[in-house]
Amino acid sequence: MCGIAGLIGRIDESSRAAVKRMNDALSHRGPDGEGFWTSSLNGDGWGVMLAHRRLSILDLSNAGSQPMVDPNTGNVIITNGEIYNYVELRKRLISAGYNFDSTGDTAVMLSALGLDGLQAIKTLRGMFAFAFWNVKDRSLLIARDPLGIKPLYVARNTELNGTWSLIFASEVRAILASGLIAAPKLNPLAAASVIWNGFMVAPQTAVQQIESVMPGELRVYDNRGAERHREIFWVPEQQGSFAPINEDELAQVLQDSVRLHLASDVPLGVFLSGGVDSSAVANLAQQSAGDRISTFTLNFEEAKFSEGVIARTVAEAIGTKHQELILTEGQFISRLDAALDSLDQPTFDALNSYYMSHAVREAGFKVALVGSGGDELFGGYASFRDLPMFVRLSRAARWAPVSLRVAMGKAIASAMQSSKGKFPPQTRWAKLPDMLACNEDVLSLYQLAYALFVPTSQRQLLGGRLDSALMDGLPATLCTRLRSEMDPRDIPRAIGLLERTLFLGERLLRDTDAASMSASIEIRLPLVDQVLVENVERLPSANRFYPIGKKAVLRRVGLRGLNAALFDRPKAGFVLPYDRWLRSGLGKKIDGTMRDPEAIKPTGLDPLAVTRLWQAFLDGAPGLYWSRIWAIYVFIRWCHRHRIYL
Repeated sequence: MCGIAGLIGRIDESSRAAVKRMNDALSHRGPDGEGFWTSSLNGDGWGVMLAHRRLSILDLSNAGSQPMVDPNTGNVIITNGEIYNYVELRKRLISAGYNFDSTGDTAVMLSALGLDGLQAIKTLRGMFAFAFWNVKDRSLLIARDPLGIKPLYVARNTELNGTWSLIFASEVRAILASGLIAAPKLNPLAAASVIWNGFMVAPQTAVQQIESVMPGELRVYDNRGAERHREIFWVPEQQGSFAPINEDELAQVLQDSVRLHLASDVPLGVFLSGGVDSSAVANLAQQSAGDRISTFTLNFEEAKFSEGVIARTVAEAIGTKHQELILTEGQFISRLDAALDSLDQPTFDALNSYYMSHAVREAGFKVALVGSGGDELFGGYASFRDLPMFVRLSRAARWAPVSLRVAMGKAIASAMQSSKGKFPPQTRWAKLPDMLACNEDVLSLYQLAYALFVPTSQRQLLGGRLDSALMDGLPATLCTRLRSEMDPRDIPRAIGLLERTLFLGERLLRDTDAASMSASIEIRLPLVDQVLVENVERLPSANRFYPIGKKAVLRRVGLRGLNAALFDRPKAGFVLPYDRWLRSGLGKKIDGTMRDPEAIKPTGLDPLAVTRLWQAFLDGAPGLYWSRIWAIYVFIRWCHRHRIYL
């Protein structure tokens, strides 16, 4: 896990300084070393510069340093992440006559790309974002892993006669630090995206002129920065185009994924909440490791939020060396500014990962495995139960015109919840009228179900506007791609795709990366693995998802050897007690911002609506959850922290 940056443009002291600033801005991602490399120049003095920050995980020697140059071809690579099947690929390359000075995975990537070109990317199993300079044809290849675990951002120069054409980096903040975007502006869609989703959705970012490379996407640029080629190199096959898999075969695939994720030359642990997902990872890790592995749980003063007793019991059953780390409200608030500063883009999530990552790093560990991904793969979320119900309801109400369905929804919502308060409720019942207007559109229903605010409240917070550039709260390009990949005949499988792409890919993975990298710790996700996803897709839906919410197949293949009664309890997520904290010390900290028109207006939000929402929350108005408040505060703070305004 590292940080990468680069530039295509005129190579001079100005461009070198810009790349140095980008690399310095990534120092937290790689405190173990840095490196720079510059290509030969063309007739106009243009070339490519590559920079790298190193977090040493595999091959701690200088042979693993980057940028890494192939001594035979002169090709160069910088990469962020890990390739888990590098040992297998290395053996193939050795049999083809290749020799390696480094024992790590980067040298394997470099040789594979030199040998097989773009096709080599499809053989890489892991989390990665990389840039590869092909000396022979003077082209730059950049790519991102299939599931989007590692981020990669690019910016194009809008000046026709500028001295650079393309810059890229692991973080939006690094591109801003380059100073090459003369007057960065807030993306006009940013406020609307945050109000709907709580975060930005790729390929958009919070900053105009900066875009995200998509998961599973590769791009090729020439030595002037012109794009030669772009493709999505990985899309899981649709059901029916593969042979079914049985549970014993799936168990082996899952065991292999966990085993491969354990490869490390530095201390490694597992975050254990005591839930099914993290317990399965810890259980399989212990079975693969031989020696006792280390596990961690983050506890809170509030007993109802703490998972200490459960996690401790599971750890004893597995046989791990277990540690419990405590986070108090005072500790949370004292480190809040540093935690919020770690966010690369505005998001209402990530802080749980921040505090956990820093606690584990302070305990002496550099790599941690987590159980994220199980709910998306095996139907653990409420969406797998609720959205099919809405689809059935829409089918039953086909006879009624949309206007009548909406009126019925309003009547039901009014009867089921109180509307007293200075700001209307933002609950599932409040969303019912809009959801009944969606017919049987699973994507629209999904987005409404997850929306922080109902459309009427979104308009209030945005000063009476809703940007038509977003479709169901998403960039049009992503919306179109998702509809093409969804199978409307299999609703649970369609929901799984949306959960994996949006909730996991656009929120959890991005937030986990930024939060963990602020602590210089590598987070690995054995359940977010393209080979595992491909094989889970081979499960018939009846086996994969049912009974809904139980993740029964994951229990059977991942918790073998453990007492099933340990996990017979309601699902509980790893959530900080924001609601109580916002009504006490934390609320006092953010109160000034939520009431300051001069702070709110430059972000594209309506000051009066924001203040009214905040006061309603403090007054205990029904149907206003902490996440709505927190998303708005973090967005406003992020804009001012980076001086990015409309």
